[in-house]
Amino acid sequence: MTSLIEHLESYQKENRINTKGNLAAILFVSRLAKIRKLPLDSSVLVTNSQGQVLGLGKSAVQAILKDYGEIRVLAEEGGRTSRGSLGNMQQYVAFLNRLHANDIADVEIIEAWWVDRIKAFFIAKPFVLKYDTSKSMRAIVRDLLLQAFKRQKENPGTMYAGAVLQHLVGAKLSLVLPSGVVKSHGFSVSDATSSRSGDFNIDEVIIHVTTAPGEALMRKCESNLDAGARPIIVTIYDSMPAAESLAGIRGIAGRVDILEIEQFIATNVYELSQFKTSERKLTVERLIERYNEIVEACETDPSLKVLVG
Repeated sequence: MTSLIEHLESYQKENRINTKGNLAAILFVSRLAKIRKLPLDSSVLVTNSQGQVLGLGKSAVQAILKDYGEIRVLAEEGGRTSRGSLGNMQQYVAFLNRLHANDIADVEIIEAWWVDRIKAFFIAKPFVLKYDTSKSMRAIVRDLLLQAFKRQKENPGTMYAGAVLQHLVGAKLSLVLPSGVVKSHGFSVSDATSSRSGDFNIDEVIIHVTTAPGEALMRKCESNLDAGARPIIVTIYDSMPAAESLAGIRGIAGRVDILEIEQFIATNVYELSQFKTSERKLTVERLIERYNEIVEACETDPSLKVLVG
């Protein structure tokens, strides 16, 4: 017998319930099913103008999400003005009534399941590199990284910032070096969590990319130096002092280049665009295009991708 979750999964897939408007409407109706009990009568859930779902709006949807500890805004219009919301509601009510008739409808589970889909929707949204000509290139890169840190804070346990950092460096290197020289890999197998000598090995140079340099990384740098290699650490601005301090404590200060990611990326954007204003955005777009190709090839999480806005 098909389980309730399997029915919900099939319904979402078949009806393509994956946009913010559709998700808002479905969640709202799921809450009505809890309040009014099943079966529902879809005819009484329509406004007098017959054009919208009665009671559906931003405040109603956000109130439901708040019950689950979710404060992010799903849709400013709450699905109320979304095309097809009325038809989606009617279809969904019929679906819920069928589940009820088959004695497998559990409204608590149904609502919670849709909330999980909404949380997945938030996570799956790509990052946006906001190309603003009034800002410096460093500020533009910093804004992108701040988005990754924000998402990481909202979803503990997933290291979004580290992955974005690593693949930005990989994209940048692949633009300046001949094809095939740069070997990218998934963030889960970064050198910080594996036996790899570094994130990127290019001739005798070994590049380590990290948001939080620590003792383990310094030991790797020592091993690189002992092997006759030249280690480079690329990290965020806030971690520069810690990296330099640790290098000094380990006695390798002056032997390891420690670079800040914003400047590392910004400098190359200027150089690749030959400092021409007309070429700068095109260069940024090429960088992000290459970044997304790396994410596509090395990661299973599409939310790591970046749009240029």
